[in-house]
Amino acid sequence: MKFLQPEGWKPAKGYANGIQAKGELVVTGGLVGWNGDQVFETDDFVGQCEQTFRNIVAVLREAGAGPEHLVRLTWYVTDKAEYLANQRELGAAYRNVIGRHFPAMAVVQVTALMEDRAKVEIEATAVLPDK
Repeated sequence: MKFLQPEGWKPAKGYANGIQAKGELVVTGGLVGWNGDQVFETDDFVGQCEQTFRNIVAVLREAGAGPEHLVRLTWYVTDKAEYLANQRELGAAYRNVIGRHFPAMAVVQVTALMEDRAKVEIEATAVLPDK
C-alpha cells in the first residue's frame, strides 16, 4: 500500500489524499451504528460512529482483513455541524477502534438515512495484499 501525497501539497490531517494498493478487494455495505442485533444502543453521534467503526472491523475480519487494510471510507452524516463540533471526540473514538491508519475519506451530509435513528452511515473499502 502506498499513500499518495502530491509534491508541494500540505499533508492531509486525519485522512489520505489517495492510496495505491494491489490485492484482493474487500467492500462493505453502508454500515450504521447499531449492534449485531440491529439495535441502536445510543443516539449520541460519536457513540454511533464508534459502533460503526466496530462494525466495519467485524466485517473486515470476516475477509481476513483488518483496519490496516482500509483504503477508503465514505461517510454519510445527517448533520454536518454535529460532525464538525465533535471532531476531537470522533478522532479519539476512531483511533480507539481503527488505530492510526487514515485511508482516503469523504464525508457527505445527507438529509436522511434509511434507518431513522442512524446519524452516520459508512461504506468501507479495503485491499488485502497479494500473498
